[in-house]
Amino acid sequence: MRKWLMLFGAIALEVAATLSLRASQTDTWWVAVVVVGDLVSFLLLALVLRAGMPVGVAYGIWGAAGTAGTAVMAALLFGDPFTGPIVAGIGLIIAGVLLVELGSHSPAEEVV
Repeated sequence: MRKWLMLFGAIALEVAATLSLRASQTDTWWVAVVVVGDLVSFLLLALVLRAGMPVGVAYGIWGAAGTAGTAVMAALLFGDPFTGPIVAGIGLIIAGVLLVELGSHSPAEEVV
């Protein structure tokens, strides 16, 4: 459970850092939020890996959730487009991550 909380923290910080990068276009002090957010996000991701989560699963979830979260929040905060093809692309990313997650378990671990 702890590794999942750390992973969700890493995702939230990565999204915040990316959105802050967009905000830094008008106010440069946001760059500090970008740097700190990304550093702590990577630290949490490293701790998740140390806790035993496979790298393909952790990075896949981190990347997919970060992409989806950033797209949604950028649409809400900055008026970025959020079109059907974007939604479909996010769906494909999520499907790919689910396949990686399912494929990361050995046959003995599968529940029938």
